[in-house]
Amino acid sequence: MRIVSLLPSATEIVCLLGLQDQLVGVTHECDYPAGVLDLPKVTKTLIPHDASSREIDGLVRERLSGAKALYSLNMPVLEELKPDLIVTQVLCDVCAVADEEVREAACSLPNQPQVVNLEPTCLEEVFQCIDLVAAASGREAEGREAVLGLRARVAEVASRSEQLIERPTVAVLEWIDPPFCSGHWTPEIVRLAGGKEVLGLEGEASRTIDWSHVVAANPDVLLLACCGFDVDRTLEDLPILEAHPEWKSLKAVQQGKVYVVDGSAYFSRPGPRLVDSLEIIAHCLHPQTHPPVSGLPIARPVYADSSTL
Repeated sequence: MRIVSLLPSATEIVCLLGLQDQLVGVTHECDYPAGVLDLPKVTKTLIPHDASSREIDGLVRERLSGAKALYSLNMPVLEELKPDLIVTQVLCDVCAVADEEVREAACSLPNQPQVVNLEPTCLEEVFQCIDLVAAASGREAEGREAVLGLRARVAEVASRSEQLIERPTVAVLEWIDPPFCSGHWTPEIVRLAGGKEVLGLEGEASRTIDWSHVVAANPDVLLLACCGFDVDRTLEDLPILEAHPEWKSLKAVQQGKVYVVDGSAYFSRPGPRLVDSLEIIAHCLHPQTHPPVSGLPIARPVYADSSTL
């Protein structure tokens, strides 16, 4: 089988199922596992690499309001790869090539490849997506085994969290300028980890919020998990937060509980590593209850001590 993935999380699912050797094409954003970096790229972004967060948000809004694409397919490369299976998504036009464009492209290919759409909004649906790709690729047994392992890890964290007496309030920001609260699976992950997400809603999309909403919520913990950004890129936007007059009065800031994580690799990528995300935030919120997991990064404290404020 020849598989093309049009989504980083789909690439990770394909590899989880032991199909990396059958993966022939990926997107420009697919970077895990490391072996996929050398595969042909079938997409490119129309957003400048050096754009600021505010500029990226403006470009996204402009293109979506005008029904313009944010990503483009490289049809000559796709035709050359001759895929039997294309894995894509319909959940978010900001995240990948639009579903309509993918289906039109598939129909134009001589061999008429199967198109599998993934649209998870919670952990359970992520597991269903793994089953879906497994069924489409003839790897049902591998899919069942993978999902069982992921479910066991989730259950272990949830079981430890059930013993907690206190649950801190948490606000996860998926974007900084302008601020976006978390959505879809992230509030669920916070709950399972032993926290209370005070801005985002389980199963609902991330949305723009006013800074006053963060101030009013005054969370115990503030987690910066910017969509598509790694830790270093997220920290470049920290001065934007620090410029708010109320910043230093926030409980999370005063108590040194502002953390930054790799949103690109973990929280904004609805694949197997969402379970990693759960384990990362569980240790961040309750280090005495949830031990760190070997091989996983920890959430990085923004302020080592109060003197850095």
